[in-house]
Amino acid sequence: MGPRDFLDASSDAAAVVSAEGVVIGWTRGAEALLGRAAAEVVGRPAAQLLAMRADPARAAGVAERCRSGMGWSGLIPVRHRDGRTLVVDLRVSAAFRIDGDECFLLSARERRPQWAVGQSVLDGFLTRAPIGMAMMDPELRYVWLNDTLESFGGVPREQRLGRRLSELLPGLQASTIEGLMRKVLTTREPVTDYEYLGWSWADPHRQRAYSTSFFPLVDADDSVTGVCYMVSDVTERWNARQRLSMVNEAGTRIGTTLDVLRTAQELADFAVPRFADFAVVDLLEPVLSTENHGTWLSDAAPAPTGPVMRRAALKTIRDGNPEVVAHIGDPVDFLPPAHGIDLLINGDPILIPELDPEDPLWLAEQPERTARIREFGLYSLILVPMRARNTVLGLVAFARSLNPVSFQPDDVLLAQELVARAAVCVDNARRYTREHTAAVTLQRSLLPQALTGGTALEVASSYLPADASDGVGGDWFDVIPLSGARVGLVVGDVVGHGLTAAASMGRLRTAVQTLADMELPPDELLAHLDDLVLRLGEEESGSTASQDSTATFVGATCLYAVYDPVTRRCTMARAGHPPPVVVAPDGRAWFAEMPAGPPLGLGGMAFEATEIELAENSLFGLYTDGLIEGADQDVERGMGRLRAALASPCADLATLCTATVQQLVPVPQPDDVALLLARTHALGADHVVSWEVPADPAAVAEVRARAAHQVEAWGYEELAITTELIVSELVTNAIRYAEPPIRLKLLRDSRLTCEVADASSTAPRLRHARSMDEGGRGLFLVAQLAHRWGARYTGEGKIIWAEQEIPREEGLSSGSDRRTAAG
Repeated sequence: MGPRDFLDASSDAAAVVSAEGVVIGWTRGAEALLGRAAAEVVGRPAAQLLAMRADPARAAGVAERCRSGMGWSGLIPVRHRDGRTLVVDLRVSAAFRIDGDECFLLSARERRPQWAVGQSVLDGFLTRAPIGMAMMDPELRYVWLNDTLESFGGVPREQRLGRRLSELLPGLQASTIEGLMRKVLTTREPVTDYEYLGWSWADPHRQRAYSTSFFPLVDADDSVTGVCYMVSDVTERWNARQRLSMVNEAGTRIGTTLDVLRTAQELADFAVPRFADFAVVDLLEPVLSTENHGTWLSDAAPAPTGPVMRRAALKTIRDGNPEVVAHIGDPVDFLPPAHGIDLLINGDPILIPELDPEDPLWLAEQPERTARIREFGLYSLILVPMRARNTVLGLVAFARSLNPVSFQPDDVLLAQELVARAAVCVDNARRYTREHTAAVTLQRSLLPQALTGGTALEVASSYLPADASDGVGGDWFDVIPLSGARVGLVVGDVVGHGLTAAASMGRLRTAVQTLADMELPPDELLAHLDDLVLRLGEEESGSTASQDSTATFVGATCLYAVYDPVTRRCTMARAGHPPPVVVAPDGRAWFAEMPAGPPLGLGGMAFEATEIELAENSLFGLYTDGLIEGADQDVERGMGRLRAALASPCADLATLCTATVQQLVPVPQPDDVALLLARTHALGADHVVSWEVPADPAAVAEVRARAAHQVEAWGYEELAITTELIVSELVTNAIRYAEPPIRLKLLRDSRLTCEVADASSTAPRLRHARSMDEGGRGLFLVAQLAHRWGARYTGEGKIIWAEQEIPREEGLSSGSDRRTAAG
């Protein structure tokens, strides 16, 4: 152990000696060094510990030096307790005092003999070291090299000596290496661990990786006489690092979308050419069937005896893929000879370093593939079953033809890792596609299959699902026929995506239809709908707490409007939804001004209704926010684009609706898009008649006669008697139980409607009169005669209405009359 520059009292032997040379302190380190306990030494002269004759003059000189404030060190022989002599490196500190007495601190450690290395040992070390070493002169010519370096390059020592590296191995980055050696000669700064790729004459087809370090050779007069470089083969380390880098890169290149075929193709594209010259991915047909590739599946095909695979992806190093037997979409049954279906289920990867195209098994079982193997020189093969989450997905094959290095066992590990990553992505895509297909199917089944606005509105709709990666949304729209030829228009958007949003959308659509059928005005309908959303949220929150689910109903937006073709007025209210767009017949477009209202599900806030008058042939558009947000997420600009698109003249409403969506949403968006357009019509005066009714029972006969006469004038003689009965009952009830003013209206549309309005808010109630009752049969009779009946409330009171079906012939002719009137 070499000398130190300071005292280490924690490990060195130490003692305290007085000015008279008596030991007054003894440490455990001293006891360990000399084998003497403190009781044997303390109080006795320190000179007894020396294995040499006393030298008073030298001791006095050392003491004088230490008294001057300087220490002393030197080699001193001491005697061990067992009689041995130890040579110790002794250090004496500067003098100091304890209780006024002068003292010195001594520390010592044993000096061990240095091992002398003979020249033969050094020669053997340099020559046979596992690291290649060489010495180059200032001209970078070899002057000496060991056996290891000779084997690395495969060039004999005799051919190297006196020549430069660039003259011997021109393909080994020789110019770069010589540039580094010149830098070392100039700067005298060593270069360590420079890695590069190369090859050896001994194995010219396999790439090797080397790590090299350089340092200058300096002689006694400090002049540089050359460069020494050391090189080690780090191919395994480099390959491991490359495999790790490739696996990490595969994580970013494979599985970028939730699409089975795209993921399979990404695996093949990634593997060729960096890993293989040929790669194919064959997936089981049930995995691909979730992609709805119906053209791949034939009902007429015979039932397979085992699992059927189809080619999902392929990539080869040659243009046109001439090596492949089956192309994408083709059925495949490729399993290497001597292996069955068990390979897919629980088999390990297969490595065939050298394919033999003359193998009788291959010739018998795979004759066409064997011919391609022979023709294009496919000579090395790896087959990896694709499995994920205990699910068999398919088989992946990698082959080499132009790459001269055959696959090795380490390559199998890399292939396994690549396939495993792709398998998880394929399985995720398969599961997502299945769920997305179910959600889309559910959503489309819950949306209206056909829309009709009767004679009041011409309607058209367009629905665009969200991008598959974002999941199905909860947008919906509806057109609801109401009494008195009125039509309800509704559009809404449930927060969230997926099955939960689609199911919630269906519940809200059903609720809106039910509430609309109750003849509720728009603001009251939204209030009831808000209560429903609150209740649904509370129910699902309780379910979430018990089942640890995250599918909670969180809210929705909605706009509900009612258009009356008789008055051409539209009453509407909205709950956090964008306002409707109105386009006048002359092409002017604007957005209706109306209170925004809170989104559904907040509770405790009121909704306000707004009423506007629409000119005949006006365009009225309802939409969801996905249509106006666009890629820039600027809602105001999106509304401007929508206004401009709808202001363009277009005779066909369906064409305008589709073109508008395509123009505003040219690429898939993360949110659903719904657009509902309605072109308004009005009922002319010849379709509606009304009379004021005196609050006198005697007036019933006259009103009944007028109604029958009017129905006959419209050409509905067969409805005259039932109309008389309905009018008689409704007017009589209004006179008896309601308050004036009372008004009777007959409306001829797709149905014949009789309406009786009064100033009372008392709701009528259908009763089943007993045999001895004198009354109570009026509304029961109306319900039996009419197609449907009901009541709705107005600001002045209520309206009792009853509808009758018009015979088909008359309905067609009346429809023709209505179109003429509308025109």
